[in-house]
Amino acid sequence: MNQPRRCTAIKPLLFMSALLLSAQAWAAQVVGTVANLSGPLLAKKADGTSKVLAVKSSVEQGDTLISEKDTYARIKFIDNSEITLRPNSQLKIDNFSFEEDKPEKDSAAFNLVKGGLRAVTGTLGKRNKEKFGMNTPTATIGIRGTIFIAEYIAPNEEAVAAYGMASMAAMSVSGYADVRSDMPSAVPLQVLPIRLAQVPGQPPAPGSGGLAPGLYVQVLDGMIHLTNQGGTQNFSAGQFGYTASFQQPPVILPNNPGIKFAPPPAFNTSSGPQGGSGNTSGSNAVDCEVR
Repeated sequence: MNQPRRCTAIKPLLFMSALLLSAQAWAAQVVGTVANLSGPLLAKKADGTSKVLAVKSSVEQGDTLISEKDTYARIKFIDNSEITLRPNSQLKIDNFSFEEDKPEKDSAAFNLVKGGLRAVTGTLGKRNKEKFGMNTPTATIGIRGTIFIAEYIAPNEEAVAAYGMASMAAMSVSGYADVRSDMPSAVPLQVLPIRLAQVPGQPPAPGSGGLAPGLYVQVLDGMIHLTNQGGTQNFSAGQFGYTASFQQPPVILPNNPGIKFAPPPAFNTSSGPQGGSGNTSGSNAVDCEVR
């Protein structure tokens, strides 16, 4: 009489164990490899632990990659796509699913939390471009078979103040001689880049004041589109784009507003992990767990 009860009690436990094992397997799914590295790179795991990565280290679904000061890091994904992080950047791999013979299962979702990157489309993005998406704080980036650079500048008091001064100076020089002295309070700073973008040859962040807060993009090949609550804008090869916030529509800029992306020369090859930077030879020997 007791035997059926024991079997019934064991079944839920087995089911829960299977779910846990499945969740662990999903969290540990390898989606890429560190191909090149010029400094410290950290992977924050879904379980809250952190891992110091080296050349040839695996990158997993759910990882948040954090590049330190002066660190460029090139990640080669399993579909032969690439993302190169610039220094002081954070990128979360929300989801990446790719099987060579199962295109219907393709999925690539990233989240650029901070900083910038260069992305090169692989097989997934070429055969299922609508399955690729990169979220940022101001817009979602979609692709059309592409190489592009994206850089997100987070707002802070120092950056806003510096940009406000540079913007006012640029507007005066560019023919806005009637700008009132109370302009900064009359017009929100996030509107200024759009107005400046309408002045031919005038980037949104002139002089030495630095880039204004917001998302900047540069298309090197193919096409991308930025989408947010303000609308959608396409950008083709050779074009630069900007959006100040999730409510402001993306705009095409007449020239480079000051985007800089200069990884070591070895990063410009696609030869795989063996092309890593010699600057990291001391840190490549081990992977360290940090809790």
